Amino acid sequence: MTTNAKPITPEEALDPSRALVPAIQQVNEVRVQKGFWPKIRRTAARIPFARQVISVWYSARDPETPMAAKGIMLGGLAYFVMPVDAIPDIFAGIGFTDDAAVIAALVATLGAHIKRRHKDQAEAALERLRDA
Repeated sequence: MTTNAKPITPEEALDPSRALVPAIQQVNEVRVQKGFWPKIRRTAARIPFARQVISVWYSARDPETPMAAKGIMLGGLAYFVMPVDAIPDIFAGIGFTDDAAVIAALVATLGAHIKRRHKDQAEAALERLRDA
């Protein structure tokens, strides 16, 4: 079976109003699976919100987290891993402020879905990264 569906652009994938569209969720999930841990390994020591972003990652992977919350979380995590964003990460001091704002908004709005176990998993992951 062939399809004439056009590829999803990064702008479409990161559009918050489309975060719950199944095709967008799938694209974001693939981006996050491929890019999350490599980016965390490169940046964890430099970003003060590492614990929060890792907690969101664990919550998004938890089967008990509702699909709507996962879709929004995956959209935010996809923004974090994308090499192109509003403020490029290469700018010292301000490069991660947009990423921090996205993660802060996720935690503020979906914090009820980020359980103690997700925070504990994030802390353990940070310890492993520090020891590596």
